Amino acid sequence: MPVQLYERDKVLEDCLSVFARHGYTNTSTGMLAEAAGISKALIFHHFSSKKKLYFSLLEHCFDKIQAGLRLEAVLEHDDFFAALDQFSRFKFDYFRKFPDAYHLVYEAFYSAPDELKEEIEEKYGQVIASKNQVWEKLFAKVPLRRGVDRKQAFELIMVMLEHFEKKFLSDVIDIDDVDEEYVRDFFDQMNTFCSMLRHGIE
Repeated sequence: MPVQLYERDKVLEDCLSVFARHGYTNTSTGMLAEAAGISKALIFHHFSSKKKLYFSLLEHCFDKIQAGLRLEAVLEHDDFFAALDQFSRFKFDYFRKFPDAYHLVYEAFYSAPDELKEEIEEKYGQVIASKNQVWEKLFAKVPLRRGVDRKQAFELIMVMLEHFEKKFLSDVIDIDDVDEEYVRDFFDQMNTFCSMLRHGIE
């Protein structure tokens, strides 16, 4: 018998905290069943395997994050770099409210176990490419000095942003523990890098 929608959502939310706390590899089906208050047999009945439950959760979180962040709204801005700063802060505040979703999604995209990487790329590679296309559309408004290749300039900015995403992940074990001083310093550093890219270093 298919799980009722409200039951399925409850199971997903209960299991999310386990994956978020322990990661995919260190999470067992027994731990998931205990958190959801159902038997391991029911976990397998409704989701077939730990891996399918994980991907159901990833999709569940990804849909909520996309709806919550509304990336397309950045196209309403005229200033690419101001939009980048504002969106990055908004994303940080969003994940502060939903730390379990943060842990699950960032593990999936930055430190996924080898057995999941290929499937994650197949499922979400195009979504990530579409996200970059939104930023690239806004970047088209940035006036560049003569001789600067627009695609290369945009790629350089994406490399810089990835650096800060990875820096945040290496610095922060628990997003709940991040204090305001760290947030201020982090965004000051990111904006300094943006300024160097925007205005040049020589």
